[in-house]
Amino acid sequence: MSFKKDYFEIRLESIGGLGANLAGKILGEYGALYLGLNASSFSSYGSEKRGSPVKAYIRYAKENIPIRVNSPIQTPDILGLFHIALADKEGVMSGVSENTAVVVNTDKNPEQVRDILKMYAGKLYCIDALKIAMETKSRINMVMLGAIAKTNDFMCIEKLEQAIKDTIGKKYPKVLDQNLEAIRRGYESIKYEEIKPDNKYEYIIDKDIERAWGYKNAPIGGVNPCFGSAISNDLTASREGYVPVFIKERCINCGLCDSTCPDMVFQFVKGEYKGKESMVNLGPDYHHCKGCMRCVEVCPTKALISEIERDADILKTHVRNKDLIIDKLEFEKVGASSFVTSESYTEEPNI
Repeated sequence: MSFKKDYFEIRLESIGGLGANLAGKILGEYGALYLGLNASSFSSYGSEKRGSPVKAYIRYAKENIPIRVNSPIQTPDILGLFHIALADKEGVMSGVSENTAVVVNTDKNPEQVRDILKMYAGKLYCIDALKIAMETKSRINMVMLGAIAKTNDFMCIEKLEQAIKDTIGKKYPKVLDQNLEAIRRGYESIKYEEIKPDNKYEYIIDKDIERAWGYKNAPIGGVNPCFGSAISNDLTASREGYVPVFIKERCINCGLCDSTCPDMVFQFVKGEYKGKESMVNLGPDYHHCKGCMRCVEVCPTKALISEIERDADILKTHVRNKDLIIDKLEFEKVGASSFVTSESYTEEPNI
């Protein structure tokens, strides 16, 4: 076994919907059942919904060393970042040193990513997991598992593939081949750069975050006036490749998009439609849109269509929610969360 410490530790930083929780479970079972290690894994998240912050922790130890530590991982040997938009969230890069392998889902090159992450030092691996997942009709977490296996010399890719066959293959045999292809491509397509400490960015110490608003000065009864933290949370990290594109000429201002949207991103103002006074749709607020595409499903006139985000030049016409603009976004860097959840209007999404 290549690691010399008592524990080899992995931390996955993600948001709900990208599969980090499942990836953590698979890595835990993989270490125990296929690598012959002592292993433990657990996740940290709030409500189980798409867009919520998710962290997964995995510890490995050699067979003769028991794992008696159950705390979150502060100094990871591997950090898996499932979305580049999480780069500036609080605590994401804490504990990353020259001994850490950082695996990032991004289409950018390592030199660009180092500056985005403000990375002190370490081994930086970049993989366009979103593109590979879409091409293989798989999921981002499968690509990330393959990339993580590439960062060291004891995670055998063949044994990882066997773990996938024995877990996902038994439960979802129809999608096994594309998942295996995604893992293999993640393993083979990674871009690597080693970063030496050069005083460009400082090492970030992992520490508890103290808030200005606590139990002593919170409103009586604990009532939060910012429902679902919708004002401050940037949901762009939740998007998995698609965004709704608004075609204003086709819109009949029926409001179905607004009724199905779980994050209330559509903006209506008083105006005129067909010569009559009406509430007119301005389009979606992409800051709070997490790309669930329910609006595309329900729109009767195809005024909303799905496009691949990186190919659609839509953010230049971005409409910001006039009711959610405030001077100071105190919790902007905490992570994404959604306001409410609701059932889809149709059984099958048309994306």
